[in-house]
Amino acid sequence: MTELLLLRHGESLWNAEHRYQGQQGTGLSARGRQQAKDAADYLRTYAIDAVVASDLQRVTETLQPYLDSRDHVDVRIDRRWREIDVGSWGGRTFTDVYAEEPDVVDAFARGEDIARGGGETFSQLRARVWEAARDITDFKCVLVVTHGGPIRVAAASALRLSAGGEMALDPPCNCSLTVLHLDGLTSYNVPTGTDR
Repeated sequence: MTELLLLRHGESLWNAEHRYQGQQGTGLSARGRQQAKDAADYLRTYAIDAVVASDLQRVTETLQPYLDSRDHVDVRIDRRWREIDVGSWGGRTFTDVYAEEPDVVDAFARGEDIARGGGETFSQLRARVWEAARDITDFKCVLVVTHGGPIRVAAASALRLSAGGEMALDPPCNCSLTVLHLDGLTSYNVPTGTDR
């Protein structure tokens, strides 16, 4: 049994400006830095024996207060925990994208698994995140500092939701903690794009 602690990064400057980030983006806002400190305090209640993180700036800045509060922590950087790639939508406001591509935005809102901005689909994200999760099951309690998209697809996979099921889950808030207790990861069905 592996306890997976999925921590979303704190509020970034682009979060505050209502911009799509994907694999682009900025560091944390002042609010995000405070959220990261609060999360670090809370995480001391867990017996964490491994730390994994996305390599993006907003994640590394969120993780830093936790690392500063511990004597020595090895961090495994894993790009598979990056946010979904939203391609050309990165850095653009939600309003601007909707004004230019309303059909694509509406299709995505209906649950169609579209590669927004020419980036990734949720099925592609789900496959890479679940592969990353399977690689850390040799630990009892793992902290993964990541993004909203990976948390949603990891939860959907753990719940054995069918392809597209992650859209039924609310996006996690900045610096929220999602805890999954995983057993027998190899038995989970991770739908691919061909299953839709």
